[in-house]
Amino acid sequence: MPGSRHDHPFLKAHRALQPGFGTEAAVYGTILVSGLIAVSSAHGETSGVVLITVGITVLVFWAAHVYAGTVARMGEETENGHVGVRAALKHSLAHSFGMLTSASVPALILLLGTTRVIPDYAANEVALWSGTVILAFLGYVAFLRRGNGMLMRLLGALMTASFGVVFIALKAFVH
Repeated sequence: MPGSRHDHPFLKAHRALQPGFGTEAAVYGTILVSGLIAVSSAHGETSGVVLITVGITVLVFWAAHVYAGTVARMGEETENGHVGVRAALKHSLAHSFGMLTSASVPALILLLGTTRVIPDYAANEVALWSGTVILAFLGYVAFLRRGNGMLMRLLGALMTASFGVVFIALKAFVH
C-alpha cells in the first residue's frame, strides 16, 4: 500500500542490498572493520597500509566464519537426511557474505586515500566514520522492519551506531 512503511526509502535500499548487507554478519563485519581502521590508523599508518590490514583481516575472519558455519551445519538432520558438506558450505557462504560486503564502503574510501583522490589522513577518518553511518542505517532499518515508530527507529540507529562511536573514541584515546 502506498505510504506504508514498506515504501520507506531506507527499507527499499536495505532490500536492494540484501542478502549481503542486511545480516548479522554485516553488522559484525562493520564492527570488525571499524576496529581495524581505528587501531591501524591510530598509529599513523597510511590509508594503503590500513586498507591492506583491513582486507587481509576481513578475508581471514570471513574464511573462519564460513568454515565454522559449515562445520556447525554439517550433519544436522533434515527431512531428507543429514546436511552434507556442499549444502552446509553453500549455506555458510550465503550467510557469511555480509562480512565481506560490510568492508566494501570503508575499503573504497581507503582506496581513494591510497590513490590520493582524497588526503590520506581524511581517508582514514572518513572510512572510520562510514562504519558508524552504516551501523546507524542497519539499526534504523531493523527497527523499521519491526514496525516501530520514528523514536524507536532513531534510538535503534543510535544504539547500533554507538559501536562505531566506541571505535572512534578508542582511536582518539590511543592516538
